[in-house]
Amino acid sequence: MIVKKISLVVAALFSMSMFAQETSEHAKEIKPEVKLSYLDSIKSTFKKDDLASRVDSLWMNELVSLDIYDDLTKDIQTINKDVTVDEELPTELLKQRLAAMNAKSPFEIEYNQGLENIIKSFLKNRKKSFSRLMALSEYYFPIFEETFAKEKIPLEIKYLAVVESALNPKAVSKMGATGLWQFMYGTGKQYALKIDSYIDERSDPLKATAACSDYMTRMFSVFNDWELVLASYNSGPGNVTKAIRRSGGKTGYWDIRNYLPKETQGYVPAFYATMYLFEYHKEHGINPERAVVKNFETDTVGIKNQISFKQLADLLDMPQSQLQLLNPSYKLNIVPAYHGEMNFLRLPKDKIAAFVSNEDKIYAYVEHESLVKTIPTRLAAKIAPKGKSVREAVESSKDIQFYKVRKGDNLGTIADKYNVNISDLKKWNNLKTNAIALGRTLKIKSDIDASAKVVKEPKSIPAIEKNTEEAIASNDDKDKVSIQTVEYVVAAGDNLGSIAKKFGTTIADLKELNDLTSNNIGLGKTLVVSKIVTEIQEPVTTAIASNSVDAFKKKAPSAKSASEDYYVKKGDSLYSISKKYPGVTISDIKKWNGIKDEDIKPGMKLKING
Repeated sequence: MIVKKISLVVAALFSMSMFAQETSEHAKEIKPEVKLSYLDSIKSTFKKDDLASRVDSLWMNELVSLDIYDDLTKDIQTINKDVTVDEELPTELLKQRLAAMNAKSPFEIEYNQGLENIIKSFLKNRKKSFSRLMALSEYYFPIFEETFAKEKIPLEIKYLAVVESALNPKAVSKMGATGLWQFMYGTGKQYALKIDSYIDERSDPLKATAACSDYMTRMFSVFNDWELVLASYNSGPGNVTKAIRRSGGKTGYWDIRNYLPKETQGYVPAFYATMYLFEYHKEHGINPERAVVKNFETDTVGIKNQISFKQLADLLDMPQSQLQLLNPSYKLNIVPAYHGEMNFLRLPKDKIAAFVSNEDKIYAYVEHESLVKTIPTRLAAKIAPKGKSVREAVESSKDIQFYKVRKGDNLGTIADKYNVNISDLKKWNNLKTNAIALGRTLKIKSDIDASAKVVKEPKSIPAIEKNTEEAIASNDDKDKVSIQTVEYVVAAGDNLGSIAKKFGTTIADLKELNDLTSNNIGLGKTLVVSKIVTEIQEPVTTAIASNSVDAFKKKAPSAKSASEDYYVKKGDSLYSISKKYPGVTISDIKKWNGIKDEDIKPGMKLKING
């Protein structure tokens, strides 16, 4: 009897487990259908290659940082070459090393007290900077050496780019000199470098280096002395010839140095000091940082249609900062397509394979993107009148606005201001090229008020004050869109790289979130470091009913209602500050701050209402 009962219990348990297993398997078979975005559906059809190359985000922050450039530039201009620097380096040992460098160089490298002081100053204050510069040099120096070797120019000239730009192709001096080799606008044009609204080839490593090589060759034929060639590169050949005359006809750099402009007096010594630190970095405990991007690991591809870095980053699964590093000559993060001309994009070789294998699909996605407007499809479907397509609803929700072109404007900045596409601007105004005349009035169909702040990512959702919410829904749909922002006040010693590192983001994202056009940030400025967009099922607080996009626009805060403090930086003017704030004029700033003339000083705090 007991055995029979035990058998029944075992049978019951077995049948229950079998039933549970069948139920589980049946549940596994029923999966909710996941709707893919157009981007995901395109990428799911991509042909994959086995190669993979991931770039360390912290390293990318270092690559696009301008702090080394600012520090080195300041050092070269302010170091007192006649004041001894207390740093452990015996003079006799330094003389021996300089003699060894001189033996294998066409330059006349000789010891003097000024050179020793600069070398010791760099060792005392810039060891970490040179560690980072040596990592960057692994990418740029092979480019320089290949070009110089073809033209029979001393390979040591490569160190000049460290002095000029700290190996940053986006470096811009106070005078407007741009790129690795710091060409002025006129000089760039003189050496056939293209400079327009989209492209500045002064920032192109290959083309700018070729122009630099051409300049060096011409100047050596004039002076027949490489030190004087370097001096002429910094101050111009005219100042060098004046210094020669004032010195009584002497032609040695150290003989005419005191007759050269003050900056040039420290220029050649800084070049030699840089060469010394690269040659003897191990002896001074300078360990180069890891270089994950090397030139031979990249290649170029011709671009047939206009495409943005954002679209490429989404499609190829790579950071925009890497695209910016490899393609610094594209000013607006867009590769344009010119009729009859081919523009090229540099990518890591594994991404080249992905691009070439899926080129047609990539251009199809770009074309699709150009048709997508700022208003989301889901919202457009809600507010669309019956019988109208979503596309028609989007167009009907837009207001026509007019904008008068001002000095410094281009289609890219205007499109960004109104959150529309450049191709649409051209279509609405019958423009065949990207050129626009000063004073021309442009027609803009936009559902965004230019005076209101607009979130960049995603473009369809308006910017919200910190820790507040704005709901967009129809009467029968209670989906709520919430945006939470995290802000940070810039402290002394901060730069975009350190802030990005602190909050786990990138410099490119910080610049996009805060509409920054450069890496310079003022002390005390409030930065948005992240925005979190969520959909919450809650009672609607503010509704936009059918055909009432304007209801939201009335609630959007006016730019004039906000106030911000701006700390004047060296080189600022009221004009340059006004350009940072759309809709703000010089007279506005003067009125808000009680300024009668345009005299402002670094460190001065200005109130900006807008």
